[in-house]
Amino acid sequence: MRRATIRTELDDADVVAASLDPDNTPEMKTSVEDGEIVTHIERETIGGLQSTVDDYVVNLSVAAQTVQIANDYNDTNYE
Repeated sequence: MRRATIRTELDDADVVAASLDPDNTPEMKTSVEDGEIVTHIERETIGGLQSTVDDYVVNLSVAAQTVQIANDYNDTNYE
């Protein structure tokens, strides 16, 4: 079994982690620890691990950007 752990410190870590959960496979576990998103990934092969990590990083990036845009929008006074 091949394993990777990815730790990411972000504002709104709980929100970003929750948005990642639907895309997680059974081999992935995501939690929030001390303000960091911590994701453990296990796969049978190194190629499978690399593909899963690549997909996860893209999903993480999109989720973090989406939360930031939403926060920026909410912080702006639109009337």
